[in-house]
Amino acid sequence: MKPVNSQLAALGTTIFSVMSALAVEHDAINLGQGFPDTDGPQDVMKAAAAALFDGRNQYPPMPGVPELRQAVADHDRRFYGIAAEPSQVVVTCGATEAIAACLMSLLNPGDEVVLIEPLYDTYLPVVRLLGAIPRLVRLDPPDWTLPRAALAAAFGPCTKALLLNTPMNPTGKVFSAEELDFIAALLARYDAYAVCDEVYEHLVFDGHRHVPLMTLPGMGERVMRIGSAGKTFSFTGWKVGYVTAPATLAPVVAKAHQNLTFATAPNLQRAVALGLGKDESYFLDLAAALQAKRDRLAAGLETVGMAVLPCHGSYFITADIRPLGFNGDDVAFCRHITEAARVTAVPVTAFYDGPEPPRHYARFAFCKQDAVLDEAVARLAAHFLTDADKRRR
Repeated sequence: MKPVNSQLAALGTTIFSVMSALAVEHDAINLGQGFPDTDGPQDVMKAAAAALFDGRNQYPPMPGVPELRQAVADHDRRFYGIAAEPSQVVVTCGATEAIAACLMSLLNPGDEVVLIEPLYDTYLPVVRLLGAIPRLVRLDPPDWTLPRAALAAAFGPCTKALLLNTPMNPTGKVFSAEELDFIAALLARYDAYAVCDEVYEHLVFDGHRHVPLMTLPGMGERVMRIGSAGKTFSFTGWKVGYVTAPATLAPVVAKAHQNLTFATAPNLQRAVALGLGKDESYFLDLAAALQAKRDRLAAGLETVGMAVLPCHGSYFITADIRPLGFNGDDVAFCRHITEAARVTAVPVTAFYDGPEPPRHYARFAFCKQDAVLDEAVARLAAHFLTDADKRRR
């Protein structure tokens, strides 16, 4: 028989699937995979249910139902001043498909793509499957500052695109205005595009502000901006994503989408359209609630003995495991706490492709009920702290 695609065959199961399966096996609290353990807004859920009975359950328009494309354009204008038309919006089956469709619309074999480590695990496989060449730039803990000289050195005459994630998974970094200005200058200098994964756009804390790269001068024609109803409305299983793209690129993204999934469930699209029109207080309350959960879990992990790194956005905090004196790397640690303490996290090395990544950090998701976070901390404390430690604390 003829061989299958060797690159796809070589890909392993994602670390999230591996750790989630291990969590089920050991009846562990899963703080590894980033999904809330409660449903999102009732009005959005009821709108999805009602839309099943409105007689429009066949194939929706390929780039998205008109209500949602308009709602995304209105949302972008309301929150960021982006003057995009509904025709510049493409609705996809989640942000993961949106990333693939955007990259497909841009890349030819041999093109170079700049990516920033640590990075979400689907980025590199798609870049490589398209025959493009990744150029990796690494952020270093604990502050995850953008290394400007290294980023500039990664750009060159063959650079076609930058893939940027802000707010960033797994670091919780929100790129600053100065960092975005520096990135924008490089894109203009090398006539390159940017694919911006902004799924955590409304999950920003401590007074930080999410600034889409698309809003910077000269970037409107270079940037494709990706959002996600799963993260904004806590319905990750719905898999509704959306791309806002320049007028010249949106039809190409739509053609890629046509050949990936063609369309997204119409009732879910109409419900998300309602959600995007919600009052600003919803989005502020969502961020405030998650900030409180971040603080709750961070305090608990520090009580256990870990050193928690700063996090200004997303669902995740990163913890340094070295103060615990654990004899092993982050992969061994995450397996160990799943099996011995029945709490699951994800090793941060899973987000690196380059050599010698840091091997002593674990990523914990805090988008869970308070009682679940408290029980996870209690289990870790019972495992790592002696009775004397507990009395002192």
